[in-house]
Amino acid sequence: MGKFGGTIMELMHEGGPVMWILLIFSIAALAVIVERWLVLRSAKINVNEFLAKLRKALIVNKSLRDAIKICEQYKGPLASIMKAGLLKYGQPKEDIEKTIETAALHEMARLEKRLILLASVANVSPLLGFFGTVSGMIKSFDALAEQGLSNPGAVAAGISEALVTTAAGLAVAIPVQLAYNFFMNSINKSVRDIETSTNMLLETFGEMERSGITADHGAGDKPKP
Repeated sequence: MGKFGGTIMELMHEGGPVMWILLIFSIAALAVIVERWLVLRSAKINVNEFLAKLRKALIVNKSLRDAIKICEQYKGPLASIMKAGLLKYGQPKEDIEKTIETAALHEMARLEKRLILLASVANVSPLLGFFGTVSGMIKSFDALAEQGLSNPGAVAAGISEALVTTAAGLAVAIPVQLAYNFFMNSINKSVRDIETSTNMLLETFGEMERSGITADHGAGDKPKP
């Protein structure tokens, strides 16, 4: 039976011990990919809509409390970071920026959680495959040295191990690397959204201060003189 026509267990047997390590790597990577995809999917929001509502609450309704409620209605890192900044309204700009920066670092750490495992699997899997290749070739040459050409099956077994592990290592690494790149691209987009939203919030705070809107005012309140 050919390699591609055989069962998974036959491939595992042909590839030797390295195949079991690659199998564990692939299962762990798959679990992380599914978990990170669900997390990043739930973190997505309509940024333009969110910022429009936030600005309307602050400038039109003149209500900090309404703006905070809007943040609580949305899920994801952007809403949490904006809420942290809103809660600091009225304090020095440096303090607000520091709070937003701290919140952003915390949220980014949550988004990037476990991605190091994907990067490690993508980098190590081909090396394991090549290790299996070297191991298989050593077995082939040992068999050839001991038995010559009288037992081609022993030589072929080592060659089979060499070829299967190389293919398996690449088969694991390529999709994992693609998934890692996809997740990092999504996170980089989130970083850009956070930077844009932070600038908008600070500019809006400046307008609020010039209009005399204070942190304890809700909708319909008049700013203190």
